[in-house]
Amino acid sequence: MLLDEDPKVLISETITNFNIGPDKGALSRINESLSTLQETRADRMRESENALRKLSRNLQTLNNQHRETVLSQNQSNHVVEISELDTKKFRTAKAVNDLESENERLETELEALKMRLAELEAQGAEGGEVARREREADDPTVLRLAIYRRLGIEAEPDADGNFTKAIIRNSKKGDVHVVNMDPRMSKQFYASYFWQTMEG
Repeated sequence: MLLDEDPKVLISETITNFNIGPDKGALSRINESLSTLQETRADRMRESENALRKLSRNLQTLNNQHRETVLSQNQSNHVVEISELDTKKFRTAKAVNDLESENERLETELEALKMRLAELEAQGAEGGEVARREREADDPTVLRLAIYRRLGIEAEPDADGNFTKAIIRNSKKGDVHVVNMDPRMSKQFYASYFWQTMEG
């Protein structure tokens, strides 16, 4: 075995170096956006309900005024007042119906957002298998790293994002090799060395 360090230490360092912070941050922002949207929808629903109650009170007031007008006005004015009140009543009823439709639409949107949030939470920080495949297809670097991992090679970047260390696992022997890559050496050299180590 060509180990510079204890395998347990290497595995621990590898796990520690995984950077899922951006994915967690993205998920957190999605959750915050969904929460804000839900609060906004809830506020709009409350406003709509308040407006509906206000219109209902106005309708009751108009009905009372209508009855009072019928009792106080003579027959000639009665027809005109009835027509005006009917028009107001129709407009009020239409407004109430529009508000009820808006409430139903907001409730449907809220349910859809809840389902989407549940899906995101179920997928976890990686975004699920479909999202992972899309990321790999869109990013050549991610695709190459995925291929390396399937071959048993894990490349680790340094602080500048350059890959300076590789961990090679030989599934046949159960060995783990850590290779510190020197930029002065050619890619062909490391490719040959990796294959020899995996086939070892």
